[in-house]
Amino acid sequence: MAQTILVAGSGFAGLWGALAAARVLDEQQATQVDVVLVSPEPRLGMRPRLHEADPTAWSTDILPHLQAAGVRYVQGFVSRIHRQDGYVEVADANGQLVSLAYDRLLLAAGSAMYRPAVPGLARHAHSIDQPADAAALDAHLQTLAAQPDTPARHTVVVVGAGFTGIELACELPARLRALLPGTTPRIVLVEQAGEVGPALGAGPRPVIEQALDSLGIERELGQTVAALDGGGVVLADGSRIAASTVIWTGGMRATGLAGQVAARPDALGRAPVGNDLRVYGAPHIFAAGDAAVARTDDDGHQTLMACQHALVTGRYAGHNAARDLLGLATEPYRQPAYVTCLDLGGWGAVFTQGWQRDVGTAGAEAKALKMQINTQWIYPPAPRRDLLLAAAHPDKAFAG
Repeated sequence: MAQTILVAGSGFAGLWGALAAARVLDEQQATQVDVVLVSPEPRLGMRPRLHEADPTAWSTDILPHLQAAGVRYVQGFVSRIHRQDGYVEVADANGQLVSLAYDRLLLAAGSAMYRPAVPGLARHAHSIDQPADAAALDAHLQTLAAQPDTPARHTVVVVGAGFTGIELACELPARLRALLPGTTPRIVLVEQAGEVGPALGAGPRPVIEQALDSLGIERELGQTVAALDGGGVVLADGSRIAASTVIWTGGMRATGLAGQVAARPDALGRAPVGNDLRVYGAPHIFAAGDAAVARTDDDGHQTLMACQHALVTGRYAGHNAARDLLGLATEPYRQPAYVTCLDLGGWGAVFTQGWQRDVGTAGAEAKALKMQINTQWIYPPAPRRDLLLAAAHPDKAFAG
């Protein structure tokens, strides 16, 4: 009877986890083990690109890749994990529940944007959290030209000056000028911290500030949004910004499934995992990407909810899930190199190295690197079995 490695999620971690498991099985000639990937759609959403224009283009059909590697795809949403009994409940497109058994499970169901209980947020705020959200924002922006020519029409409030908020804010001036010729767009970044990019540290901040100034992007620092309505936002100090477009870029929270497999999820809801990415207390469950928190090195740094960590943890988790099922030794995950490349729109970009985020290059040179990352490095190779299995080795992961 065949055994099953079940992968929940088709993002960067899920795709590469499934391919890595298939690579081990191919290497070991383990024909009695199936790799099954479950997700709502067989698509890899290019989340790092959702701040760009034309967001409907930023996803890739991965069904040919899965088929080429011998991974079976099941369309549906994993709604519950029964870790003691070794099966998951999957809701199909019609909402019907089916059960899928597993011998090893790889949880790679990602994360979603945190939406606090701010009055009006659910109804009036846009986001670029998922491809559908980014597409809805783009459709909204396309309608602005038909609205009355008021200051609010060409004002956009971006709430949150973290990685996503900065990239989006820097992209918007050019997008709005194209949509609203002859106007001067007003972009306002609202951030509760006293500086932009609080989690990015002091290293790249002068470059970021220079770019924001050059692009004419206003900042409301040390501020929070108290309420939203159809005409703009009210800040905590009582001031109001009239805007036809408000975009929320709050922090991320891991899939709720992580709380079903981890006894003590971290503050972001992620499942803590050991050196081989096995969930503590769940010997048959591995986790990767945004669903997991792991040590990246011997200095105590931990994975972030970022593409570069999803690409690598996915490969290691799939590799180790397959080896563990076959009775082989697993391999410790380590990813000591850490870099960031922040897109700054028409100004360029900034590339940093190390956890202290020392600036390596900025402007046009960094922009060229960002374009290479976003258009080449994060995409899977052509759907050929030999290429996919070779690229799925943990040592082959993109670490930038």
